[in-house]
Amino acid sequence: MSILVNTHNELEEKVLIAFLNSLKYDYKSDVKGKKEKTDKEFLDQYNQEIDKAETEIESGDYVDQDYVEKLFANRRKNLNGD
Repeated sequence: MSILVNTHNELEEKVLIAFLNSLKYDYKSDVKGKKEKTDKEFLDQYNQEIDKAETEIESGDYVDQDYVEKLFANRRKNLNGD
């Protein structure tokens, strides 16, 4: 999964990088001037994830809406002590 983030200032960027480093996330920084390449890489990975998800759905590996609704209904009951 990919997330493209644009910070608003240098402090936000430093805080974000420190957070990513603390959790050992892989990331790319300083992509200024490489927007087209970065956008293409992001879209390529995004499209690969979509293709993988479609393959999983076609093979029957998915959760249907009724199951999700029942799961959340039961979760609400448990949280409310019902």
